[in-house]
Amino acid sequence: MQHKSCIPVFVWVLLAPWLLQAQTVKLSAGDDKIFTDVQRATFQYFWDGAEPNSGLARERFHTDDVYPQNDKSTVTSGGGGFGVMAILVGIERKFITRDAGVKRLEKIVHFLETADRFHGAWPHWWNGETGKVKAFSKKDNGGDLVETSFMIQGLLCARQYLQAGNAAEKALAKRIDTLWKQVEFNWYTQGKNVLYWHWSPEYNWDMNFAVTGYNECLIMYVLAASSPTHGVDPKVYHEGWAQNGKIKLSNTKAADALQLRHHGDTVNGGPLFWSHYSYLGLDPRGLKDRYADYWKENTHHAIRNYRWCVENPNHFKGYGPDSWGLTSSYSVRGYAGHAPSAKRDIGVISPTAALSSFPYTPKESMQAMKHWYNDRKDKLFGVYGFYDAFSETENWYTPRYLAIDQGPIVVMMENYRSGLLWKLFMSCPEVKSGLQKLGFSSPYLAKQ
Repeated sequence: MQHKSCIPVFVWVLLAPWLLQAQTVKLSAGDDKIFTDVQRATFQYFWDGAEPNSGLARERFHTDDVYPQNDKSTVTSGGGGFGVMAILVGIERKFITRDAGVKRLEKIVHFLETADRFHGAWPHWWNGETGKVKAFSKKDNGGDLVETSFMIQGLLCARQYLQAGNAAEKALAKRIDTLWKQVEFNWYTQGKNVLYWHWSPEYNWDMNFAVTGYNECLIMYVLAASSPTHGVDPKVYHEGWAQNGKIKLSNTKAADALQLRHHGDTVNGGPLFWSHYSYLGLDPRGLKDRYADYWKENTHHAIRNYRWCVENPNHFKGYGPDSWGLTSSYSVRGYAGHAPSAKRDIGVISPTAALSSFPYTPKESMQAMKHWYNDRKDKLFGVYGFYDAFSETENWYTPRYLAIDQGPIVVMMENYRSGLLWKLFMSCPEVKSGLQKLGFSSPYLAKQ
C-alpha cells in the first residue's frame, strides 16, 4: 500500500481502514460480463450443487460418467466454509435473494451444531445425510483443526454480515458466535508451543502432525490467538508456526523475492492456494509481522507462478500469458500439488490458481480468464464454472470440480472487486485483538 507524498503519513494511518473499505474496482462492460458470468456459475457449485440435507458443499462433483456415486453425500468442512463465504457473495451480487441465502446459512449452522465434533473441531469430512464423521484417511477420523479454521473464517464473515440484521438474522449470528467459541484451539497444542492438525477419539494423536509454516495454515494460528474462550499464547505462533524465526528466508534481495520458507519450494513458492485459503477473509493488504509483508509475499508468489508458466521451461503445450496457474488440484495422475518447479510442474493448469489470484495479479488473471472463457469455453467451462484442471499436453479435459478450488474463485474475485469478505472478517474485534497479540500490524488496527 503506497501513500501519496501530499498526504502526511499520520493522516494516512488514521484514514487507512476507511480507504481499504471504500476501495472498489470498476470493470469495463465486457470484462464485467465475463467476470460476473464466471462468479455466478462458480457460485452455483455451492448453491445448486450443495448436499441437500446439510446445505454444505460436497467435497467433489463429477459431471462425467465416472462420477463416484458413494461420494454424493460426502461434505467437507473447509470447502463448506468457503461455501459460506460464497453464499454471502451470492446475496450481494443478487445471484440469490437475501432471504434464500439466510435460510441456507441457517440449515448449515443447524448441521454444524448437531454433526460430529471433537473438542470443538469438526472433521475434514462428514456424511451430509447423517452428520457422522467420514474418515479422510485411516487415522484421520476425528477433529481437523485446519479445515475447522477454514470453516470458522467463513462463519465469522457470516456473523458480521448478519449481526445488524432482523431478529432472525441476529439470532443466527449468535448461534454462529457460540460455534466459534466452542473450538478448543488450546487443547490442540498438547501443552506444547505448536498447534496439531488432527486428533481422533480412536487413534488419539497418532498422526502427530505439528503445523509449522509456511503453507496454507496461517489462518489457524490467527484464529487460535483470537479465540476469546480457548486462545493460545503468542509463543505457540512464534515458536511453532514461525519455528523461532526459521520461517524467514535470508536471501530476499530480488525485487520479487519470497520472504518465507515455503515447505519444499523455497525458490518460486508452493502450490498457489497457499496465498488463497488463509486470505479469503484475512486481508493481506498492509498486513505485516516480524516475518513478512503478506501482501508482498502473496503477490510475489503469484507473479513467480505466472512467470514460470510464461517461460515454460518444461515446454508444455498451451502455457503462456493467457493460460497459467499451478496449484493443488485434479491431475492426469490423480490429485497432485502442482507448483512452479521442474519436478512439480507436470503440464496441468488449474484455473483456480489464476482466478483466485485476481487481487495480486489482476491483469494476468483477467487475461487468462478471458482466453479460457472466449476461446476454450467448450472444453473448460461447465455448469459450475471452469473445470478443476486441464492439460493441453495430454489433451486432458475432465468435467470435475472440487469445493476447495471453486470456493476461492468466488471469494477472491469478490475481494478483488469490492473487498467484501476482507471487510467482514477484519471487522471482527477478536481478530483484531488476536493480530495485535501476535505482533501484526494492519491498516485495520491503525485506529482502535
